[in-house]
Amino acid sequence: MSSDLALDADLVPAGPTRRERRWLPLAAAGVTMVLWASAFVVIRALSGAVSPGPLALGRLLVGSVVLTAVALLRPGRGPVRIPRGRPLVLIVAYGVLWFGVYTIAVNAAGRYLDAGTSAMLVNLAPVIVAVLAGIFLGEGFPRQLMVGLLIAFAGVVIIASASRTGQVAPFGVALALAAAGLYAVGVLLQKQALATVDPVTVTWLGALAGTVATLPFLGSLVGQLRTEPWAVTAGVVYLGVFPTAIAFLLWSYALARTSAGRMAASSYVVPGIAVLMSWALLAEVPAAVALIGGAVSLAGVALTRVTWGRSRRPWGRSRAGRGH
Repeated sequence: MSSDLALDADLVPAGPTRRERRWLPLAAAGVTMVLWASAFVVIRALSGAVSPGPLALGRLLVGSVVLTAVALLRPGRGPVRIPRGRPLVLIVAYGVLWFGVYTIAVNAAGRYLDAGTSAMLVNLAPVIVAVLAGIFLGEGFPRQLMVGLLIAFAGVVIIASASRTGQVAPFGVALALAAAGLYAVGVLLQKQALATVDPVTVTWLGALAGTVATLPFLGSLVGQLRTEPWAVTAGVVYLGVFPTAIAFLLWSYALARTSAGRMAASSYVVPGIAVLMSWALLAEVPAAVALIGGAVSLAGVALTRVTWGRSRRPWGRSRAGRGH
């Protein structure tokens, strides 16, 4: 799963302990980036063996088991309380969109794009979140945000142009961009749910909602895994345990102890790591034009996170444009 969880709330109590070493959050964030990047590579490797829907269900089933154990076995937390009313609706909606439909879209994109290009496009999600937050949450449109959006869009156009060489499929680009949009909407819904429900419960129930949404693929999942080597099942389990459950928890640990803006910037290394892993493990590298477009897009995304100082004048209402 990609990557692009930089806007999620932490899943652990905020505030470092006195004995906590400064390098621990940095190490947790680094491991998270590697795990998220590896997800794109594994999805690409499994694309010929397991269809997008069944692959999403398999990953979510495994991830939900791990997250359920975390939710139920947290020491000193007491019994889990299931929210009701609007908070529960928000959790179900974000879970279906982010854990469910988003995961299917990413898996489908992996059938048409190499891992690096797919990661680059999906990592435009922070830009989409910024736009939606400006419109629906009253955060406005700071000047550097608008410039960054234009640069990021230009990068997408460059990536899409590589399809003329036959190396990048336009449909794959559309799927990856759709995944970025789905994730962005899911994040905004999740942020609202977190106003009244603790992060672990929100995450756990969201994963369960995504799992239920993908249950129609259960028959296909069982049938496809039954005819494939054990390594395919191992890949599905890996996606559920590491990039989904463990990476999400490690990211939350780091986010609780670091500013959101700094952590968001760290997610931009995911495409680069994915490209290197894809080259090393799958012997594939994105087209040169796609690499250039990805760099331009990520530069635009990074620009949207820059704070230029107090003299900066936003276009529209803004709450200082300092992230989330």
